[in-house]
Amino acid sequence: MQVEDIKRLFLKHKENSLSHRYITNKHIEPLLEKMSDLFHVDTIGESVLNNPIYGLKIGYGKKRILMWSQMHGNESTTTKALFDLFNTFLDTNSELSHILEACTFYIIPILNPDGALAYTRINANEVDLNRDAQNLTQPESMALRKVFESFNPHFCYNLHGQRTIFSAGTTNKSATVSFLAPAQDDACTITSNRKVAMEVIGVMNEALQSIIPNQVGVYDDAFNLNCVGDTFQSENVATILFEAGHFMNDYGREKTRELIYTSYVTSLNYISGKEVNGSGYKSYFNIPENNKCFFDVIIRNAKVNNELVDIGIQFQERLIDNKIEFIPKVEKIENLDGFYGHREIEANGFEVLDARGKLLKLGYENVCVILNSEEIMLLSK
Repeated sequence: MQVEDIKRLFLKHKENSLSHRYITNKHIEPLLEKMSDLFHVDTIGESVLNNPIYGLKIGYGKKRILMWSQMHGNESTTTKALFDLFNTFLDTNSELSHILEACTFYIIPILNPDGALAYTRINANEVDLNRDAQNLTQPESMALRKVFESFNPHFCYNLHGQRTIFSAGTTNKSATVSFLAPAQDDACTITSNRKVAMEVIGVMNEALQSIIPNQVGVYDDAFNLNCVGDTFQSENVATILFEAGHFMNDYGREKTRELIYTSYVTSLNYISGKEVNGSGYKSYFNIPENNKCFFDVIIRNAKVNNELVDIGIQFQERLIDNKIEFIPKVEKIENLDGFYGHREIEANGFEVLDARGKLLKLGYENVCVILNSEEIMLLSK
């Protein structure tokens, strides 16, 4: 299947009721209610605050694929793309029927409904569920583990989102989509099931390079058995971490959503069409490792104490009136050579002032600054 065909499917089946960054059970429940008999929808458990955790089963093939999203409640892009994929599966003329014939899916769209509601990474007990794979202290962790054991998957898709700080390598290219075939031991051994995961990632990377060249990264594979991906990989199930990142001016993550959908369809089409044995794993090592080389805004060559420095600004994501607002915050005032801004502003040796006309300081939060007597909005329209 060509990238152009996948884009056509995305535009046709995009779930328009889901948008931007704030996605909760309230948003997906009406969609789950409308699912046809093609999906079997269950409540697989309850969160700390007794919110339901939903699971969907679809397909009737021999290859079993477990997918879960919003383990971190504020990472919703992969959830939006899941519902785009569901809509595509529901269309019997969508050209994806062969995937359902070859594969059976169990999908948890929001594993951490309390975190999703509060727009936090952690759950209501302030636990990072992605560090609870061994102790299983939280109801959400136990719900996922129960599904993993009963479904007995051949592949796991661990679906996340990443901050705007990440670059693909040390370049000025944002890591718009990132992957990882997690380690399964301290030595980070390239095991047979890791090779399978790497081969699938290589196929997705090849497709994405035609859309976002040099904007795909991989994470450091340092082993941590408390992480869910590392645990499942250590139990010899090919596990793939997906990370939805930043595309230029796409703070609502709608372009990234399309890229994640493209990754889903590309990988599932590949898995459904052949016996993936890991023989094609080597292309994985052509993908650069993520670095933290970006700020949302850098103001270059600002005058501070008669010296020229750079000002690094990072947007803080805040839930305000059920909407995610981005609040610029000054994080660094120093030489930022080797760093890049998703937006860069040249100060030309002038002082940069805050909204009250005072010299800009670390920790300052506002949507604007004053430069050479002109108000500059830090958030692009």
